[in-house]
This record gives sequence, structure tokens and C-alpha cells, in this order.
Amino acid sequence: MYPQRELNRLATYKAALQRDIAIHRTQYTKAAAHMAQPFAMLDRLVAIWRRLSPLAIFAAVPLGFLVQQAVFPRLKVLSPLVRWGPLIFNAVRGISSLVSRR
Repeated sequence: MYPQRELNRLATYKAALQRDIAIHRTQYTKAAAHMAQPFAMLDRLVAIWRRLSPLAIFAAVPLGFLVQQAVFPRLKVLSPLVRWGPLIFNAVRGISSLVSRR
């Protein structure tokens, strides 16, 4: 059906095309790995935060008092915010979740 010379040319072209595809595939793999590095670091940071977040809740109140005393030694504005802030935040979050369910 096809002459032998044409088949040999097509086989050579096919081998060259497969070689180019393999080269491009490795280049794309390296580029994707390079681009994914920041996302991998962000994923590790999120995992660390999720492990530490229960402890951060307990550390936030004493840190708030220390910041208040250091930054605003005479101003007593932050103490009500530190005291009532979590309650107000949870109430607003609960109300917004109820509204979003409707």
C-alpha cells in the first residue's frame, strides 16, 4: 500500500516526535514542580497553624493583656475589647450562619 521509503520516513518522524514529546514532558514536570513549591510551603504552614490554633486561643488573651499594658499603659480601651470580643465575635458568627441557612 505505502512504499517502503515513505514508511521509513514516517517511522523516523514518529521517533523524533516521541523524543520531543518526552523532552517537553520532563520540562513541564520540572516547571510544575517549581511552581508548586510556594503552595507546598503554604500547605505546611496551614498544617502547622491547625495544630497550634487550639493553643493560640489560650495564648491570645494573655498576649492581649501584655500588648495593652505595653502599648496603652494608661488607656483602658482594650480591656473591654479583650473581655467581650470573643463573645461578640461568636454571636455575630452564629447569627450570620443562621441567616445564611435561610
